[in-house]
Amino acid sequence: MKRKGYKKIISFFLILSVVSGISACSENPDYKPSETTESSVEYSGEKSEIIQDSSEDNAAHSNNEFSGTEEYSSGNVDNDDSSDFPEEWQDDGIFSSKYQKAYELVKNMSTEEKVGQILLARCPAVDALSEAKEFHLGGYILFGRDIDGKTKNELTGDIRSYVDSQNIPMIVAVDEEGGTVSRLSLNNELTKSPFKSPRELFAEGGIPAIIEDTKSKCKLMKKLNINTNLAPVCDISKMPGDFMYDRSLGQNPDITADYVSQYTKVSQENGISVTLKHFPGYGNNVDTHTSAAIDKRTYETFLKNDFIPFKAGIEAGAHMVLVSHNIVECMDKNNPASLSPEVHEVLRKELGFTGIIVTDDLEMDAIGKYVTDVSPYTAAVLAGNDMLCVSDYITAYSDILRDISIGTIEIDMINHAAMRVIAWKMTKNML
Repeated sequence: MKRKGYKKIISFFLILSVVSGISACSENPDYKPSETTESSVEYSGEKSEIIQDSSEDNAAHSNNEFSGTEEYSSGNVDNDDSSDFPEEWQDDGIFSSKYQKAYELVKNMSTEEKVGQILLARCPAVDALSEAKEFHLGGYILFGRDIDGKTKNELTGDIRSYVDSQNIPMIVAVDEEGGTVSRLSLNNELTKSPFKSPRELFAEGGIPAIIEDTKSKCKLMKKLNINTNLAPVCDISKMPGDFMYDRSLGQNPDITADYVSQYTKVSQENGISVTLKHFPGYGNNVDTHTSAAIDKRTYETFLKNDFIPFKAGIEAGAHMVLVSHNIVECMDKNNPASLSPEVHEVLRKELGFTGIIVTDDLEMDAIGKYVTDVSPYTAAVLAGNDMLCVSDYITAYSDILRDISIGTIEIDMINHAAMRVIAWKMTKNML
């Protein structure tokens, strides 16, 4: 079945679901999940330096702050007064000053628009602008294919078009950890050499070297209109055989916590939201891109080690936390952390996080091995995620809409998540 034809079928069934409660089709036999494995590359020892060109002038007016956006209205749903804000949503959180305004906006959005807002989609190779509009996407994640071979002017223009494609501007995120997970800095049109890993920078100059590097990353991202970094890695790893070894700082919990705290503050002071990952802590587990990871460590181990850097980042005001697909038996023996209400409760209630909880990519193999009786996208919503990291956003969108129509997902869960996402964007001065 051709992709455009599939979209028409989705639209047809969505209309039917409004009229008669019929669920939308979620099958797409032609879809092939995009490869998400993070590749290792060779790096020079030179300090990363941002290449300057005329795109600095093109992006200078934005600095990731968006004003003058027309008031959003879809002419849909209710328009009750402000007194109906759900009391149970009040959490005095980092975005709470924007909750009421965001809630008023959500009440005027269609269900389709609200579902789109909670999807953080892999940027498609073609038709990215039209896809963002059609599915009301809350954000895009850029990978190497979206960046490689483009000049700074070209990339800045592309990203700006995505951000401004809707009345509610999009989050545009990138994995720019440095070291083996670099996106922007592998394009020599953007930097003279790739950004080094935190581990390498720490060995050269400690936390101060990392902070200077972080400022350089933020400067580059702002020029390109990128507003979110899927970093820092908060995981603690000292064993060379661990999957997270190269990506972690490689220090004890207290030093890692100091790094995470300072990284968070510097990034967000410079306009780039951070993403603490991979909650609740990866440890020495295997790669969940290709297999299931079962963590048998005790809860006390997490309290004394893994949680410490996450807690530091949360106290520093981190906007987002990414939850891994590891099965952490001391919290939930049956579900990957990303799909576990128990793990999300730990993050919210024990660590006090009030920002955006986002899944790792739901197309990873670890998910398929454990989720068979329900859509993984529905499971992710029910677990308490605010945003879903997805490569197959078409199926995610249709599955969630279908399960709202049949009552598997209560619309208040979508309303709450969409409200928090929009309050985040308002906090970032995006609307």
